[in-house]
Amino acid sequence: MWWWYTSSFRWPELNLSLPWSIFRWPALDLSYWSVESVIQWNLSLVDDVVWALITGLESIALVALLCYFFLCCGLKTESAQQKKSKKTDRRSNFGKRFLSSCMEFQSPTSRPTRNDVILNHHPPFPIIHRFLLPPPPLPSPSTVLLPIPFNPSLFFTMDNQRSISLLQFMVDEGLLPSAAEEDKRQNVIRKLKQVVSSWIKKVACLHQLPEHQIAVTSATILSYGSYGLGVHSSGSDIDALCVAPFFASIAEDFFVVLHDMLKRRPEVSYIHCVKSAKVPLMRFKFEGVSIDLPYARLNVLYVPENVDILNPFFMRNIDDTSWKSLSGVRANKYILHLVPNIEKFQCMLRCLKLWAKRRGVYGTLLGYLGGVHMTVLAAYVLLRHPDATLNAIIMNFFQTFAFWPWPTPVMLQEGMLTVIDAIETRSFMPIFLPSSRYEYCHTNITKSTFFRIRSEFLRGYDMTKDILKPDFLWDNVFEPFPYSKRYSQFVKIYLSSPDHYALAEWVGWVKSRFRGLLVHLEVTQGFCDPNPTEYVDSEKTEPNVVFYWGLQPNKKNFLDIDSVKGEFMKIIKNGYEGSPGKMEMSILFASQLPN
Repeated sequence: MWWWYTSSFRWPELNLSLPWSIFRWPALDLSYWSVESVIQWNLSLVDDVVWALITGLESIALVALLCYFFLCCGLKTESAQQKKSKKTDRRSNFGKRFLSSCMEFQSPTSRPTRNDVILNHHPPFPIIHRFLLPPPPLPSPSTVLLPIPFNPSLFFTMDNQRSISLLQFMVDEGLLPSAAEEDKRQNVIRKLKQVVSSWIKKVACLHQLPEHQIAVTSATILSYGSYGLGVHSSGSDIDALCVAPFFASIAEDFFVVLHDMLKRRPEVSYIHCVKSAKVPLMRFKFEGVSIDLPYARLNVLYVPENVDILNPFFMRNIDDTSWKSLSGVRANKYILHLVPNIEKFQCMLRCLKLWAKRRGVYGTLLGYLGGVHMTVLAAYVLLRHPDATLNAIIMNFFQTFAFWPWPTPVMLQEGMLTVIDAIETRSFMPIFLPSSRYEYCHTNITKSTFFRIRSEFLRGYDMTKDILKPDFLWDNVFEPFPYSKRYSQFVKIYLSSPDHYALAEWVGWVKSRFRGLLVHLEVTQGFCDPNPTEYVDSEKTEPNVVFYWGLQPNKKNFLDIDSVKGEFMKIIKNGYEGSPGKMEMSILFASQLPN
């Protein structure tokens, strides 16, 4: 379809009344046409229609087909004798009409003569029909007119280059811990196991078990979370589960006896209990490494050091608290057994967790995705693209969940959905735990946070979908979310306590109640973006933590922040065992945010 460039017609000089000539074509008497001429015109028109469809000009193709229909209706089906008797008069009338049409649209220097038209036995449409379709834009001097041939090796090369650059980006961002840090973490786990072994012997003596049972009883520590999956970064905490026999209670033996033993050790600092959480645990630092230690007890006397908790034997007749505590460990082990390439999975998950933190959509307590959610979503994509490169699976991740038909649940294996929880049917993003056919990942996602997560999936897809994009940089994908540019007003939540120990307990308790505050702000303001980042007000001398939540832009409704604070204080003071700290709430403009 390059006849625009070879024709004597020039598009800028055309008469704008040209489209109206289309409706005059059916009036032409075309009975003189030969069969060859009609076939030639048909093929030319089909060529134009196909070109229009390929280039996305569906409306132009429709007009061309309508013209073809009208022209076919205008053809006379006369006998050969009737055509011969009227041939001379009709040819004369046709010639006059055709020449007048050409005089309208053709440039003065290239008008065909009557003999040229009649003797060539070509119908007028090879000349007129070229104006059915708009010509392509005139090429600039720097435009390459020749099409670039498809070269698969180019895509493979670009894909590999992106994968290599992503690995280098991970190194530059410090996502990979050093060998010294790995040794330190392993040493912490080893010492923690020794403490737990001594603790269970002491508990067995307190419960006055027989001597032979005291000699054989044991407990262990199982790591899970980011450290258990091998995707922890430098400075991240350790999720470790204390697994003990049936006779060790959580209220007395774990939160009292083990707590006191840990508190007396010089390596342990900032230890406190979080008893009211969905999964009760102790939090402390062991040689400077943050530890989250929940508790589970099995219906056995002896717990092997590397107990296989996927074995149904160990899961029989356990209490609900132990079941919830074991869910995270079981999910980790199940996924590691399921994914085809553990190293690729670890690299993928490291990148996605950094992306979620940078874009402000990571943090279960604030209504966003948590570690277990990211793990299941990453495994879902890798299971369906086991041979893809690191760059390709990141692209597929964004593409998959940017257009996922939520609230359809995400399941690693088909057939897991056997019982639907009535609560989860109202969830925005239901995700199944891979180790259970009945259990969902716990989520606090609300309308606002769901919108933010979906928008970030779409952004990631838009930035990574074009593999041939010349100016692509991973730094742009992982760019921190610009809160101060996106929102004009913020809710400032200031939490403080007399010391850091009390502050850690107070902040953990308040964060566990944040979802109620978020829902209340959504009702009054329509939208609220809870920034998960914890800031510190350096102008205050007391230990403090500050949160800044973005409010819906251009919202005119007045927000009575004192009323919101009063209602939320009633919630957080209800059930808190320690001495509550201080909480202040205020409205700030973007210009008032600290640097």
